[in-house]
Formats: sequence, structure tokens, C-alpha cells
Amino acid sequence: ELQNLRLKINSRERKRMHDLNSALDSLREVMPYAHGPSVRKLSKIATLLLARNYILMLS
Repeated sequence: ELQNLRLKINSRERKRMHDLNSALDSLREVMPYAHGPSVRKLSKIATLLLARNYILMLS
């Protein structure tokens, strides 16, 4: 029973992380300067900071 609960918790966490990573990938696709042949994939924090700065620049 405890093992079954652990499996469910792990499954929910994997789904949560998958959804978060998918959302960040979608954000990276629409951010300027975030893609190109010579640009490495931005980290999670770099993606969020770039998005924040971009929104502030638009305001």
C-alpha cells in the first residue's frame, strides 16, 4: 500500500515537472534572442529572467 502511494506521488511529480518543462520550452520559443544556431538552450532561471526583462521593456 505504501509502495503504491509512493508510485502515485512519483507519477504526479514527473507529470508536474514535464508540464513545467513544456511550458518553459514554449516560452523559449517566443522569446527574442533565445534561439538560433549558435545559442545554447537557456536554463529555467535564465528563461524566466529574460521573459521578465522583455515584459518590462515592453511596458
